[in-house]
Amino acid sequence: MAVSIEWEIKGTEFANCNCIYACPCQFNALPDKGFCEAVAAFHIDQGRFGDIRLDGLRAVTMYRWPAAVHQGNGSMQLVIDERADPRQREALEKILSGQETEDMATMWWVFAAMSPNKHAPQFHPINFDVDVDARRARVDVPGLVVSTGEPIRNPVTGVEHRVRIDFPQSFEFAQAEIASGTSKTAGPIALDLKDTYGQFAHIHLSHKGRLN
Repeated sequence: MAVSIEWEIKGTEFANCNCIYACPCQFNALPDKGFCEAVAAFHIDQGRFGDIRLDGLRAVTMYRWPAAVHQGNGSMQLVIDERADPRQREALEKILSGQETEDMATMWWVFAAMSPNKHAPQFHPINFDVDVDARRARVDVPGLVVSTGEPIRNPVTGVEHRVRIDFPQSFEFAQAEIASGTSKTAGPIALDLKDTYGQFAHIHLSHKGRLN
């Protein structure tokens, strides 16, 4: 895809999908339940889309695929921070739907390409508290999304379990902390996830892909 506007984002993410803690997607395997559902939240520490600043803004994405992501026919919903002005809203919509991005360069490009059923973006307040190292997060979009992440715990002792994915070829992150996620969403993509794969990461992405 030809890119006419360059962009770059540094920030944090928390994602929760319906798979087991060892998400098969990260290992080139099929989803353990045969289909994929996910919700992810992003906080932008520093960001730009051309000359449009995106610092401090947030977004939430929701997806559902009837089989593996790469088999397509998915549905997606974008929720963009209501604090964004019209130019920022358009910029975030383009980034999160894979526009102005080189082919296959980011997870947003791939997820959008595999989701022909795109619902109109919604604009809401997004409350997002995240601590990547502690593996804790809470996402709240009133009336639409409640998602939390916490450390996986040893089933016998209750002690926090820590494991990471180190992924040099990832189009999303260099390293992710893996945890337990629970989410409930409403709207066109209604999800109900309980104690499934949770992912915490620092992200640094651009129209060319992952930068570190």
